[in-house]
Amino acid sequence: QVMLAESGGGLVQAGDSLTLSCSFSGRPFSYYYLGWFRQALGKEREFVAGIRRSARDPYYADSVNVRFTVSRDNNKNMAYLQMNNLKPDDTAVYYCAADAYNTHSTNPDTYEYWGQGTQVTVSS
Repeated sequence: QVMLAESGGGLVQAGDSLTLSCSFSGRPFSYYYLGWFRQALGKEREFVAGIRRSARDPYYADSVNVRFTVSRDNNKNMAYLQMNNLKPDDTAVYYCAADAYNTHSTNPDTYEYWGQGTQVTVSS
């Protein structure tokens, strides 16, 4: 059974940096595309970033491009989201998600497995 778990969220000030981690277990991590999503209070879940099984070719939403960096270590079954120059608009619950078939999908419905989420709050 595939399981994902996020960690690293917290309360930070605007301009700060934060790194989220996503642990993966249950199947070979290299079989799965890994995406990061976020959901702010009262809003729909939105795609943030994703990375291919090979750990190459990261893909970003326009709102976070240049500020965020997605990476993965298939040997450690881990993925990361480095977030720099955080803004109050980045406040949300952040989720990692995995799917064996899609690549660079921004539609959350196409991801089969999800973590429980970690809260990121950016104060102004």
